[in-house]
Amino acid sequence: MNKPGKEQVFSITNEAEFNRTALEVFNYQAEHNIVYKEFLSGLNVDAASVTEVSNIPFLPVEFFKSQAVVTSHDDIELTFTSSGTTGMITSRHHVTDVSWYVDSFRKAFSLFYGDIRDYTVLALLPSYLEREGSSLIYMADDLIKQSNNPDSGFYLYNHADLFHQLKKQQELKKPTLLLGVTFALLNFIELYPMNFPELIVMETGGMKGRRKEMIREELHTTLCKGFGVSSIHSEYGMTELLSQAYSKGEGIFNCPPWMRIITRDPNDPLSLIGTGQTGGVNIIDLANINSCSFIATQDLGKVYADSSFEILGRFDNSDIRGCNLLIA
Repeated sequence: MNKPGKEQVFSITNEAEFNRTALEVFNYQAEHNIVYKEFLSGLNVDAASVTEVSNIPFLPVEFFKSQAVVTSHDDIELTFTSSGTTGMITSRHHVTDVSWYVDSFRKAFSLFYGDIRDYTVLALLPSYLEREGSSLIYMADDLIKQSNNPDSGFYLYNHADLFHQLKKQQELKKPTLLLGVTFALLNFIELYPMNFPELIVMETGGMKGRRKEMIREELHTTLCKGFGVSSIHSEYGMTELLSQAYSKGEGIFNCPPWMRIITRDPNDPLSLIGTGQTGGVNIIDLANINSCSFIATQDLGKVYADSSFEILGRFDNSDIRGCNLLIA
């Protein structure tokens, strides 16, 4: 089975193209990804018998904690690692061609928000900056550079500097994106509440043990009031993915064309459920061509008829990860 290329994956425009490419990626990974191949064997699944996307088995995300989930035989360019508390086993996503990640997040951002050069990008991501291997930092750094704007940049705990920069952006009437981890955004508005209706505030989720968890409605209401905005945007991504979904408000996310969310029966991981029902979140990320594109997460969510989705929480007794989820 030939490996689908970037041109095929990132030019998907309809369901038929997605399904065809997903099956091609499945057959390629079923043959060349040792971990996935053994997983399929353990399920007694013959890859040749899988002719519908709905029949593709999803690899539990926990495999990224114990195995090198790679399809390519190329050298590993970098390894993204998940955040976690001391002693916690973290996920490792070995990336053999980082250009797939770069193309994915650049194209997705452009799809949802337009030309990055139109923005000043400010990133308040202290917990991510303080460790190595964060895929979010890699993306934010690239977007900051691509904005080609000297006012774009990272902020750690220098909240006063960020406040002055935001006021400057408001005076200049320059489109501004503030990308922030949840606890840091809350800490900021407690010290520097403001009224900046044009600001795009995008939370990446995660209290990192710094603050008490909040339900999404309470969190977004607090952030809206603190920044003087009408809605809070969100990014849904994780270490094990090379694509992200975006929400422009109300916690409702949309995927780029090469990514899909499918829900499974919480009590039967091999059975899928229909739209509007709460279930375990399965993700198809075709940008994961060199690792695994079919991942069963520990998130709970709902998918709607228009393919949008929301994240409602996590399965019980699973560790909290540093991606965008809020217990509801």
